[in-house]
Amino acid sequence: MGSKDKIKPMLFSTMKHYSGKQFVTDFISGIIVAIIALPLSIALALASGVGPEEGIYTAIVAGFIISFFGGSRVQIAGPTAAFATIVAGIIAKNGMEGMILATIVAGVILILMGVLRLGGLIKFIPYTITTGFTAGIAVTILIGQIKDFLGLTYPQGTATIETSDKVKALVNNIGTFNKEALLVGAISLLILIVWPWISQKIPGSLVAVIVGIIVVKYSGMKVNTIGDLYTISSHLPTFHAPHFTMSGLSAAMSDGFTIAILAAIESLLSCVVADSMINSHHRSNMELIAQGLGNIGSVLFGGIPATGAIARTAANIKNGGRTPVAGMVHSVLLILVLVLLMPYAALIPMPTIAAILFMVAYNMCQWRTFVHLCKTAPKSDIIVLVVTFVLTIVFDLVIAIEIGMGLAILLFMKRMSEESAITGWVSYDPEEDPDGMNLKPLPKGVRVYEISGPMFFGDAEQIAAIEFNEETNVIILRMRGVPAVDATAMHSLEQFFERCKRHNVKLVLSHVNEQPRHTMEKDGFVEMVGEENFRPHIDAAIEWAGELVKEIENEEKQEEKKESKKEDHKDSKKHNKKEEKK
Repeated sequence: MGSKDKIKPMLFSTMKHYSGKQFVTDFISGIIVAIIALPLSIALALASGVGPEEGIYTAIVAGFIISFFGGSRVQIAGPTAAFATIVAGIIAKNGMEGMILATIVAGVILILMGVLRLGGLIKFIPYTITTGFTAGIAVTILIGQIKDFLGLTYPQGTATIETSDKVKALVNNIGTFNKEALLVGAISLLILIVWPWISQKIPGSLVAVIVGIIVVKYSGMKVNTIGDLYTISSHLPTFHAPHFTMSGLSAAMSDGFTIAILAAIESLLSCVVADSMINSHHRSNMELIAQGLGNIGSVLFGGIPATGAIARTAANIKNGGRTPVAGMVHSVLLILVLVLLMPYAALIPMPTIAAILFMVAYNMCQWRTFVHLCKTAPKSDIIVLVVTFVLTIVFDLVIAIEIGMGLAILLFMKRMSEESAITGWVSYDPEEDPDGMNLKPLPKGVRVYEISGPMFFGDAEQIAAIEFNEETNVIILRMRGVPAVDATAMHSLEQFFERCKRHNVKLVLSHVNEQPRHTMEKDGFVEMVGEENFRPHIDAAIEWAGELVKEIENEEKQEEKKESKKEDHKDSKKHNKKEEKK
């Protein structure tokens, strides 16, 4: 078993050669990542429809468990933007209890995926779908934060679950726009844009939070803060036993599946990005198990769904983190922050939170990649990309991934069926046509059909289109270009063989590859056609076809002789009868 397939936490492997020097760099990196994670965790928790401390709980519990059990050296986990709109929708529909059950279901699915070694299946989700839904999520986050950025106030009971509801509410309440909120938001956004040019060590989001607090507190501006809208708690996460009911679990299944698939995709994508940065290999199945354990742990201790965060993972790598210890340090430090600094979170202005989430949305939208794909990708890929993007915004991620995957599969099959072809060889006599020296001479009565591309249900009917006339004695199917066949194609081949039998035509197969050969043996097709009619290459097949033609000709001559003898015998009998009458 390769190291990439091991179901063994990466922490246990890295501890074998761990040193004090590495601990120092991991510790420093963990501190820096915790500083970056603090404002992001609060902002993403608020975007998810929960209180600020729930974001910290998620980073503490899920972050620690996923680092401890994970299959990556450097993965940092916590609340992410991809989950914000999904979690907000689940809570609005089914409440906190519904969200907890859905996340536990997701955790169990993730653990099963890891145990069953399904980590490799994630690579079958097309890049266009991940790009489409990521860009769609970014747009929904951006739309969701315009209200706080502009300081709008909505009448009580205004529906803001769906993106269309949010847009409608924005349009209807644009008159409540607050200039002071916009000013604070604009200052925060400017800091977030400019700060990376000033310093890479201190995160811009932390600077924006500090400046936002100072501006609002000491200028007397009437701008909503977290404390105005939420009750802040600095208590440590406590265990919350979920209330299991069959109806609740049934309702949570669909949402749980969505969370599991998204957690798997985002975490493993983050691992792949991290691998390329540190020239390493993650253990995808172990990572899925860790994600499952981390998500279950998170919601049992008051958090929300978590996954690997690409931005925080990249920050960990850039600051020297090379083992899971850095992720564990980041979680432990956030416990201290929760206990000592959480009351100050009440002072953070909501426009500053909105500005931070604007930057998160911009960084995750991959608009350059989106535009590049629209300019260069095949039409079918562009359709999948745009449909997934639009459905994510208009409906939700579940519908977007389901329809996007269905569309991608259908378009892929169409493309494959267009690539598959059956072409007949040109038959010629070298004595009659000396210019055709690049063609192979075929014995009289032999026809060759070359099949290229996979034979599957999308194009199996092409076999039925093969024609032959009365002069045809042998048909050779050259299959060197066929990598695979499915059950529908096998059924078509069986029907074709029966048609050959009815017309007294022999069937010979040339260069059948491993998968088609195995399928034909299981199906009984090899026994049906005859082992001797399977030839390793076209020259051997043509030579064998020539021998079959000779056999057929000999049989025909013998039949003619028998018929001739019968006729002679009849004539002799008639002659004898005439003689007797005389």
